[in-house]
Amino acid sequence: MSTSTRSVKAEDLLRMPDKGRRYELVEGELIDMAPAGGRHGHVAMQIGWRLAEFVDKNRLGATFAAETGFILARGPDTVRAPDAAFIAAERLPPGRITAGFVETIPDLVVEVASPGDTFPELQAKTKEWLRFGVRMVWIADPISRSIAVYLAPEEIRTFEYGDELVGEPVLPGFRCSLEDIF
Repeated sequence: MSTSTRSVKAEDLLRMPDKGRRYELVEGELIDMAPAGGRHGHVAMQIGWRLAEFVDKNRLGATFAAETGFILARGPDTVRAPDAAFIAAERLPPGRITAGFVETIPDLVVEVASPGDTFPELQAKTKEWLRFGVRMVWIADPISRSIAVYLAPEEIRTFEYGDELVGEPVLPGFRCSLEDIF
């Protein structure tokens, strides 16, 4: 649901008081994001901590939790916040990660479907991530207990409950049973 009539910049969004509300910014327009439910949060955490553990152990780069804003475009600004993300070490900005929104496009983005998400909405968001340069998108569906892996809009591999999710080509060697996630 749209909540803005004027073009908002990433810096305006960053300075907005929290007040228990979450927003993303799409082409300068604030998008009100409903809080996640319990199952959504649990699945996001299960994926996120496994991802973080693998990345840290192998010194591959940095992982980011839900609520982290990534600037995808400027003029008008687009800031999206996936449920988890990874940026390879060689693509991280030099020095420390800043307190503001991340301006490096992630290599991997994880989105967990919420009860209110529709398939067309998830498809559109996936295509947007890929269009801005994300190399791999995982869409986790808690209801079907499956994860769709996108390397391109038409290049999709689906992992079902009982399968082992693999991270190639972005995270070679990453493996995780979907039974551990769901």
